[in-house]
Order: sequence, then structure tokens, then C-alpha cells
Amino acid sequence: MSKPAIPAPQAFEPEFIAGLKTIFEEKIVFNQVLGLKITSLRPDGVAGRIDMKPELVGHYAYNRVHGGVISAGLDAMGGLAVMAAIGAKHLDEAPEQRLHRFAKLGTIDLRIDYLRPGIGSHFELRAQVLRLGSRVATTRMEFLGPDGQIMSAGAAAYIVS
Repeated sequence: MSKPAIPAPQAFEPEFIAGLKTIFEEKIVFNQVLGLKITSLRPDGVAGRIDMKPELVGHYAYNRVHGGVISAGLDAMGGLAVMAAIGAKHLDEAPEQRLHRFAKLGTIDLRIDYLRPGIGSHFELRAQVLRLGSRVATTRMEFLGPDGQIMSAGAAAYIVS
């Protein structure tokens, strides 16, 4: 007898996606400085993109992205993954109501492993929630180059209440 298929996570409503993009890409102004844009927003994981620009250079001779850009980008994506997980947990609420649940969200621990030099025209960032508790959420994040090769990996904990 085969196992029953695990149901795919329900997709978010367009209003929730638009509201979360507005919060993340516009209201969190530092994400604008980074040029961080959401490319995928699902209950089970999120993805984003940063295009390389002169303001992000950390090593001028190699045009390498600054390590602070990597850590800030991964931290932001970890937080976004937690927002998505909270939004998915409360799908019974209206989208506008769920968007107000993020007021107390904050980073309490962040670890970044720099595996390769951040050189490229653009970078993809991915994050997923490993555990969403009543007070703390834990995440895993990746920073990838244009060729899809992992350049940095991160893990973080966020306060959610």
C-alpha cells in the first residue's frame, strides 16, 4: 500500500502577497538600499534577488559583494520566511489581519558561513523556516551566485511574540 501524498501548502492570496511585498520591499527601507526584491513567496519557503551595484562592493579590486550585504540579506530573508510561515499558520484570518502579526518580529541570533567569494552580476537568496514555535522561530538561509552555486549559508532565530 502506498503512502498518502503530503498535501502541498496552500498558496497565499494576491492581497497577502502584495501587502507583504510592500512591507518588505518598501517599508523596510534598508532592503531598498540593498536592492533586495522578493522573487518567490510560498508558505514553505521564500526567495529573493539582489543585483550587484557599485554601492555593494566590499573589495574594490575584485568587485566582490560586501559581507555585510550577504549577512543583512540573509537575515532579511530569514525574517521574510518567518512572516510567510506565520501567514500560513493563520490562513483562517483575513490577509490584512495577518499582515499585522509581524510587529514584534526580530532577530535574536544570526550565524553566517562565508563559503565562496561573492562575485557576480546578481545573487539569489533563499530561506525556509525549520521550526515555528509560539515565541521563537528558527530558519536556514542560502546566498547563491548567478550560476546557482552556494556562496554563503546562514541560520537564524527570530522572536515572534
